[in-house]
Amino acid sequence: MRRILCVMFLLCSGGFTAIAAQERPPPVGEKDPDFRLEQNYPNPFSSETRIPFVLEETLFEEGNTVTVSLRVYNILQQFVAAPVALRYPGGDRLPLLQLEYSRPGRYEAFWNGRDRNDKPVASGVYFVQMRIEGRGRASPLRMFVGR
Repeated sequence: MRRILCVMFLLCSGGFTAIAAQERPPPVGEKDPDFRLEQNYPNPFSSETRIPFVLEETLFEEGNTVTVSLRVYNILQQFVAAPVALRYPGGDRLPLLQLEYSRPGRYEAFWNGRDRNDKPVASGVYFVQMRIEGRGRASPLRMFVGR
């Protein structure tokens, strides 16, 4: 199974107003996901941001572990960077790419506003994609849209 969720945020060097995130409703007949990607803070930000996410108990009902990945993309849908996990049980500040979680809860990632080559990214709009693997079926893309 692979489940995906996205959130949009703004990196700015000054003078921008905040973007509020609004979730698109799920398609008719679709259940809410077993996880939540919450709005990053601060938003907008100038150099770094935190990205909270929640893994619900239903993901772990049968003692399963789930694999979580977070990726930052630019508006051209190009991969920019992977945020790092804060207070991850296996070590702090590991890239949040295919990290296994064994318990439900609220977790947090951190992005320093740099690309995968450790260069500062330009001011602009960026998206975070959260991918969950480890259950039986896939879920459609869920996106938060700034207005």
